[in-house]
Amino acid sequence: MADATSTQAPLPTTGNGGDSLTQNLNVPFLGADMVWIMTSSALVWIMIPGVGLLYSGMSRKHHALSLLWASIMCCALVSFEWFFWGYTLAFSHKAGKFIGTMDNFGLMNVLAAPSVGSSAVPDILYMFYQGMFACITGMLMVGGAHERARLGPMMVYLFIWMTVVYSPIACWTWNPSGWLAVLGGLDFAGGGPVHMSSGAGALAYALWCGKRRDPAVEKLPHYRPSSVTSVVLGTVLLWFGWFGFNGGSSGNASIRGFYAAANTNLAAACGALAWMCVDFFRKGRKWSTVGLCSGAIAGLVGITPAAGFVPIWSAVPIGIITAVFANISGDLKNLLRIDDGLDVFSLHGVGGFCGSVLTAFFAADYIAHLDGATEIKGGWLNHHWAQLGYQLAGAFATLGYSFVVSSVILVIMNRIPYLNVRMTEEEEMLGTDMAQIGEFAFDWEDSGVLDLHGQNPNGMGVTPNVQTPKPSSINENKEAAESDSV
Repeated sequence: MADATSTQAPLPTTGNGGDSLTQNLNVPFLGADMVWIMTSSALVWIMIPGVGLLYSGMSRKHHALSLLWASIMCCALVSFEWFFWGYTLAFSHKAGKFIGTMDNFGLMNVLAAPSVGSSAVPDILYMFYQGMFACITGMLMVGGAHERARLGPMMVYLFIWMTVVYSPIACWTWNPSGWLAVLGGLDFAGGGPVHMSSGAGALAYALWCGKRRDPAVEKLPHYRPSSVTSVVLGTVLLWFGWFGFNGGSSGNASIRGFYAAANTNLAAACGALAWMCVDFFRKGRKWSTVGLCSGAIAGLVGITPAAGFVPIWSAVPIGIITAVFANISGDLKNLLRIDDGLDVFSLHGVGGFCGSVLTAFFAADYIAHLDGATEIKGGWLNHHWAQLGYQLAGAFATLGYSFVVSSVILVIMNRIPYLNVRMTEEEEMLGTDMAQIGEFAFDWEDSGVLDLHGQNPNGMGVTPNVQTPKPSSINENKEAAESDSV
């Protein structure tokens, strides 16, 4: 988030962020700035169920509902964590170089003082906007263990992860007191705090949960998505919402924010075309819909740290390079037999890393100053060669910290009764939806899948007087699971 300075007079505040009974707290801020950031917040929120639709469509049908459930759960749980102490640990006004203070615990004193991220908007609005970033980061991260994670421990892991992983990384990246911000690292909208941190956290989650036990997964590196339609709808919501995700990170209603949105669209377009073409020549000469969507997301991830720093022509190489590297890293994941079925690390970990490094090459001082306030030395376009070192330092610190701390959390949780993160084999074969939620996304009447008591879980849409064959044991559900695979 850029620090866009308000052109209005500074706000005289009390210890609680302003006294509305003695002064008009709206006067120091421009209405256009606040409307733009509020609108951008709503656009970012749309992205959260967008991720749920994307993940649900990519999973197999007996796990599809759990990913939609996770998107709403993340909205709820992370919103509470952000209120409770997440925001103050990231964006308190007296933060240290690594993490914030507890001055704003429970959002105390968060009202009308100019925010640390942008003095053009008040604390309360900036808190709301950044809260949407926190929610979507959590949703991205939990995708690493899809189809095998227990949902109760997932919520515990998410709450702890947001506290000890996301908030410190957001603090050192975006808080003016953070060590990376002081060093001179550039991250416009979350290449590190959102994408690299969630990618590394998801990788740790996938590794500690282990590979899925389903024989269909063992035999095939790829399986057919349960709903390509959901994949497309999720991608549409993400692409649309990303205009607020990147555009709002200008911190005010300025040309810089609109320029960032234009960069966002172009990078997504180039990433989509690049990934689709790579798949066409490498995987059967078919114009893959899933490949098109994956490439668009890779391009969006790659442009995220760069959107408000780079000239628009550079969105083309950023989108293409990020998509190609993310595509290749997915094959490397399969070679190493890492079960990250939703490619969270490839798209967000590798994609965020590519975008951060490329920012060092293409950042330009005149683009950053389009908001009328931000001054940077730029990147290699401005002959500022040291910027590459700053970007690499931030990227490796973010990836390493997130992976190590995430792993420590999971090791500790697995040693605590009732917090083991993985489902039993019986539950995995039944599917997360029925085993953990008791509901399902698709009509199972013809699937022959049973619940844990040997009963057909279909409670709706049952055709009267139709006899559905039932397997004699839960293990025979493996045949139903394999039918979802290519």
